[in-house]
Amino acid sequence: MNVSNIWREIRSDLSTLRGFRGLRSYKLTARCLFKPFFWQQSFNGFRTVGGMNLKMRHPSNAIFALLLVPLACVFGGKILVVPLDGSHWVNMKVLIEELHLKGHDITVVRASNSWYTKEMSPFYTSVSVPHTGGFDEEFFGNLIMRLLHAQRQGMSFWSQMRMERESHTHFSLLHKSMAEMTAQILEDKKLMQSFHDADYDLVLTDPGVGVGTILARRLEVPLVYNVRWTVQGEAHFVIAPSPLSYIPFTATELTDKMSFGQRVKNFVAYVVGMYVMSQITEVHYKPVIEHYFGPDVNYDTFFQDADIYLMRNDFIFEFPRPTMPNVVYMGGFQCKPANPLPKDLEEFVQSSGEHGVIMMSLGTLVGELPVDITEEIAAAFAQLPQKVIWRHTGQRPATLGNNTLLVNWLPQKDLLAHPKTRVFVAHGGTNGVQEAIYHGVPIVGLPLAFDQRDNLSRMRAKGAATMVDTGTLDRDIFADALKAVLHDPTYRETMQKLSRLHRDQPMKALDRAVFWIEYVIRNKGAPHLRTHSNKLSWFAYHSIDVFATLLTVVLVVTFTCISILRCLWGKLFA
Repeated sequence: MNVSNIWREIRSDLSTLRGFRGLRSYKLTARCLFKPFFWQQSFNGFRTVGGMNLKMRHPSNAIFALLLVPLACVFGGKILVVPLDGSHWVNMKVLIEELHLKGHDITVVRASNSWYTKEMSPFYTSVSVPHTGGFDEEFFGNLIMRLLHAQRQGMSFWSQMRMERESHTHFSLLHKSMAEMTAQILEDKKLMQSFHDADYDLVLTDPGVGVGTILARRLEVPLVYNVRWTVQGEAHFVIAPSPLSYIPFTATELTDKMSFGQRVKNFVAYVVGMYVMSQITEVHYKPVIEHYFGPDVNYDTFFQDADIYLMRNDFIFEFPRPTMPNVVYMGGFQCKPANPLPKDLEEFVQSSGEHGVIMMSLGTLVGELPVDITEEIAAAFAQLPQKVIWRHTGQRPATLGNNTLLVNWLPQKDLLAHPKTRVFVAHGGTNGVQEAIYHGVPIVGLPLAFDQRDNLSRMRAKGAATMVDTGTLDRDIFADALKAVLHDPTYRETMQKLSRLHRDQPMKALDRAVFWIEYVIRNKGAPHLRTHSNKLSWFAYHSIDVFATLLTVVLVVTFTCISILRCLWGKLFA
C-alpha cells in the first residue's frame, strides 16, 4: 500500500477516534490516551474503547493514529450550547456538527419538550430541562393559515391589527416561558454546580431568546452569538450605528435609497418596532436579571456584551451599512456542495429536457397552503413546459398537471445545485434565500409571515427575485411571475453574479465561524473587540452634552463680548 493511501486511512481512523466523546476535551490527562484497553486487539485490526469497537484497517494505522491522537485532542474545547428551537436549530446544528468534527466537546441545553433539538445525538451531550412552554409548532402553523385565509378574504386594517396583536401576545408568552425556564435553571443548584464543575470554555447561543446570555453571565464564561435577531431586535440595530436615513428598518421593504416620505416611514417604523419589541421581551427578562444580578445591572446593555456576533447574513444579502469589530459575517455558512439526487428524482429531473425544473418549498412550518391557493398554484404550474418538484403534504390539487411531482420531502440543496433547476419558489426564509444565493438560482417569492417579505424585498431590490402577494394570487398572476423569471435572463444572471461574489472570499463562511469560536476559546474571550458605545447614554453617544456645552460657551462668550462692547460704546459716546 502506498504512503498516500496509508495517510488517508489514518486520517479516517483519527476522525473515528475524534468522534468518541471521551477523547474530545483538551482537559483530559495524557494517561487516558494510553490505558491498556486502548491497545487491546490493536494488532489484529481492532481496538476497544470504552466498550465501543473501532475497526482499524491495518495494524500500523493503529500505532500511527494512536500517536497522533494527542495532537487531535489538544485544541478541543468544552462548549455549552443554548439554541433556539424551530428553524433556528437548523443553523445551530450545522455549527455543532462542525465543532464536533474539530474535536470540541459539545453540551446542548434543551427544553424537555423541544420541537427540533433531539435529546440523543452523536454530536453532543444534551441537558434536558423539564419544561412545558416554548415553541408551539401547531400554533405558528395555524397562525400562518389564518393569516392567509384573512388575506384572501380582504383583511381590513383593524383585522390586521388584531392578528398582529395576537402574534405579539404569543411571542410574549414564548419569552415569558423562556424567562421562567432560565429562572428554573438558575435555581437548580445541582444543575448549576454541574455547569460550574464542567468548566466550559465558552457559551454559544442564539440570542433570539435570553436563556443562553443569562446563563453565560452567571457562569462567567465568554459568550458567542449565532445571530440575526436578538431579544432587543435585529442585531445591527442593537449594537452598530444605524442611521435611519439610509438603513431600512425591518419589515419596511425599503432599500438604502429612500425618498423623504420613505425616511419618515422608516423612522416611524423604527420607533414603533423597537417599542413593541421591548414590550414583548423586556417585561419578562428584566425581573430575572434584576433578581439574579442585582438592580444596578443595565438591562439595555446586558444582552449586548457578547464577545463575537456570528451574523447569519452578509453584504451580498444586506445593504451596505456600518458594523462593529466583533461582528463576523457568515452568510450562507449552512450551504454545502450537493450530493447526487436519488435515482427516481434524477430521472424526473432529466426528463425535463431543455426546459428544466422548478422547485417549490415553503420551509419547515408550512407543508401545505389553503386549498384555493393550492389549486391556483397547481393550475399555473400546469401551463408551463418545465417539470415541477413541489413539497406539498396536503390534499392533491384537482388542477395538478402531469408535469408536477408532489413530494413530502425534497433534498433542497441538492436540487438547487442541479444544472437543470431554473427557478426556486420559496417563502423567503433566511436559510432558503442563502441557499438560493449560494447555488445561483433566482427566486419567485411567496412570503407568508415574519421576516420573509423583508428578505425577499432585498433580493427583489438586487434584481434576483420577484414576489407574489398570496392575498391576490391566482393562476395567471403566478404564471406571469414564473414566466418573467424563466424568460428574463437578467434574474438568473444577477443571482449567479451574487453567487460568485458570495463564493469569492479567502475562507468559507463556516470555517470563518469556527475560527472565531476557537479564537474566543484560545484567548478566553475577546473583550478588545467589544465597543464601549453601548455603555453610553443616548445623549452622550450622540455628543449632545458636548454640543450643549460648546453652544453654552459660545453663547456666554458672545453675550459677554456684546455686553463689553455696549459698555464701551456707552462710555465713549455718552
